[in-house]
Amino acid sequence: MSGKQAIIAVLMLALCAIGQAAAQDEPNQLTGMIGRMFISDQGIHGPNAPAVNPFVRSGHGLSFEVNYSRRLLTTPIVGLSGEVLAVLNLDEKLGSGGDVVPSEYKQYFLTPGLRLNLFPATAVSPWVSIGGGFAHFTESNNLNYYGTNPGGSTTSGVLQGGVGLDLNPFQRRFRHLGFRGEARDFWSGTPDLPLADTGKTRQHNYFVAGGAVWHF
Repeated sequence: MSGKQAIIAVLMLALCAIGQAAAQDEPNQLTGMIGRMFISDQGIHGPNAPAVNPFVRSGHGLSFEVNYSRRLLTTPIVGLSGEVLAVLNLDEKLGSGGDVVPSEYKQYFLTPGLRLNLFPATAVSPWVSIGGGFAHFTESNNLNYYGTNPGGSTTSGVLQGGVGLDLNPFQRRFRHLGFRGEARDFWSGTPDLPLADTGKTRQHNYFVAGGAVWHF
């Protein structure tokens, strides 16, 4: 190895060490996100299936996430964090061709998990996440056209998987502040729909969001 190559190698190692030390100085993250929940339409079966539009159709509910994480392991290449995220969808509208579904429901997800970041000390860091916890559905008292909803609240287990991108463009001036974009799938149980038999016991709840990250 030439002298020039040795100097470059030493500089690269020093930069990696500095980046790793800076990342370890702020092992905690508090994230606030806002986005939309996407749920696929489900066909209705049985005698209550409407002749026209025999589907449970879901809106794109405005949803919010609060996420706390703490770094467990950091290298220049990867960073492993434990995270606890809570996602709230407070207004999931429902529709159908018949008066067989509640007008709306609320969703709550609480899922501890692990997140693996690539290049965690850099300005651009992609990541994947996996976890599990519980989901809760609270339905409105009214059906979508008229009458009382016979369904009730439900709670189920949920699996969470997600991908995202952390951006820290102001590392020199505002090193505590970053940004995040993400897409997560919460695979949960279904709401209680006694008048709309979809034949499903699980559903995918796709959450797409963006927000800010505070490092401390």
